[in-house]
Amino acid sequence: MKKIWKVLLLVLLAILLIGGGGFYYWAQQTYDASDTLYEFVNTEDIQSEEDWLLFEPEGEADTGVILYPGAKVEPEAYSYYGKQLALQGYLVAIPNLRLNLAILDLNKAEQIMEEHPKLEHWYLAGHSLGGIGATSFAMDNQDLVNGVILLGSYPSDSADFSDVAMPMLSISAEYDGLSTQDKINDTKHLLSEQAVIHEIKGGNHAQFGVYGKQKGDEEALISVEKQQDEIMLVITEWLDQQGAPEN
Repeated sequence: MKKIWKVLLLVLLAILLIGGGGFYYWAQQTYDASDTLYEFVNTEDIQSEEDWLLFEPEGEADTGVILYPGAKVEPEAYSYYGKQLALQGYLVAIPNLRLNLAILDLNKAEQIMEEHPKLEHWYLAGHSLGGIGATSFAMDNQDLVNGVILLGSYPSDSADFSDVAMPMLSISAEYDGLSTQDKINDTKHLLSEQAVIHEIKGGNHAQFGVYGKQKGDEEALISVEKQQDEIMLVITEWLDQQGAPEN
């Protein structure tokens, strides 16, 4: 019953987010990866498998990272993370989500884990609403998740990690017009005690992916390449502290 109420609460959050009417139409108006992405990632580096994009390291991985996209953002827009983390020895999966909303497809991570049973460690990441979905799954499946990475995002009130021994990394951006610094600060109490917090100076919300401008966002003062590179540096350093993958 508790899980049912949590799902209902998250669905209500989604409805409030979009203001009600035209839900299906709204959900289908997605943000595609911009042409800029293909300056960093070759199309042959992007592998489709089942219902997600997959990036595999050259050797055999023992650690996987699953990244839930932001609301209405196509998975391909996060391919730079997939490519770079795979080069570091991690298997990376970026799923397609029901109606392009992570909170309507919370258990997609478990499907991916079941497809790769040999991996011993899993980290769940999410951008924007994808981060809310990621923290909700992690809260309910602490035995499956070794850590959480938030990209321009924060937990919902129902996912309170303040008394949970869960490694967490929260990366925000100075000019994020959607997951604002006020929202990030107001929800810090929901993070675990060992959470690491990092702010991208000059960055914005849309540049957590590579899909161009987003309505309601502020203008970034740095390039998308610079923001993505800084995010990758912070993520890889944090993952290394959790234990480097063996490949």
